Amino acid sequence: MVPLSVLDLSPIVQGGSPGQSLRASRQLALAAERYGFQRYWLAEHHNMTGIASAATAVALAYIGEGTSTIRLGSGGVMLPNHAPLIIAEQFGTLEAMYPGRIDLGVGRAPGTDQLTARALRRHLTGGVDQFPQDVIELMAFLKAPQPGQAIRAVPGSGSNVPVWMLGSSLFGAQLAAVLGLPFAFASHFAPQMMDEAAEIYRREFTPSEYRSKPHLMLALNVVAAETDEEARRLFTSLQQAFVNLHRGMPGPLPPPVDDPEDRLAATVAPGSPLSKAVVGGPETVRAGLEAFVARHKPDEIIVTAQIFDQEKRLRSLELVAQARDALMMAA
Repeated sequence: MVPLSVLDLSPIVQGGSPGQSLRASRQLALAAERYGFQRYWLAEHHNMTGIASAATAVALAYIGEGTSTIRLGSGGVMLPNHAPLIIAEQFGTLEAMYPGRIDLGVGRAPGTDQLTARALRRHLTGGVDQFPQDVIELMAFLKAPQPGQAIRAVPGSGSNVPVWMLGSSLFGAQLAAVLGLPFAFASHFAPQMMDEAAEIYRREFTPSEYRSKPHLMLALNVVAAETDEEARRLFTSLQQAFVNLHRGMPGPLPPPVDDPEDRLAATVAPGSPLSKAVVGGPETVRAGLEAFVARHKPDEIIVTAQIFDQEKRLRSLELVAQARDALMMAA
């Protein structure tokens, strides 16, 4: 069994608040640390009333203060929204606070709509098209300063915070391979190109000062409960959220519902955004994880689960850890 990590969007549930969500995220990170997960990542989104992790570095600082060993990082920072120097300073600060525990995952999507992207950046000149150069500039700010270097990230310079490339298409795979970086694919919502991206990344990977061989992490929705039926019901919160997003009506995470007419089935149809999700009781989850690893051969899986009830979200994470442990013992 490959290592498991946790991806969190700090979901704001219906009737909840951002403060409650961030406190719940810290509780989730503590549980992930207790259950032996490799890393805990937060994702950057903006103008989303159902997501509390917009200020990703700030949220990670809060979560870092409550944890002690688990790696913390961004899954990811949407680099076109920021000057590379700012991100080097933010994550250099996190590394200074929590040495040896910080990851910096970067992506080229805005993490929002075009109107909000303009509000974030003031103008859209460069942006996505400038992304490869911005990644190279960011990594330079995190390395040891060169003689005569006029601009330094303080903190950040010399911190060597590991940079991960994120992607939901072939572009990220190709760039990660060229730069010799670890690569995380967003198969939890965009599985269509996952296998092709993985093949390109591994085939074209160039060893670098950062990694001598490729490291592929795949994202996977995993909802676990005591029974298959209960897990499927918990999963309807995320299914409803995807339907609402598709209709242009994103909002707080809705409570689970009974779906006797199977109105949400399209979200898990082959090729659909949630088609790779593993949902069920302990045995179903164990078998699902085993099958996913056997078929796609990732070096690591980062699991995510938007579950309305916090106690059930924590229990889901515990059951996933138990499934991982059972697979490791059986190997």
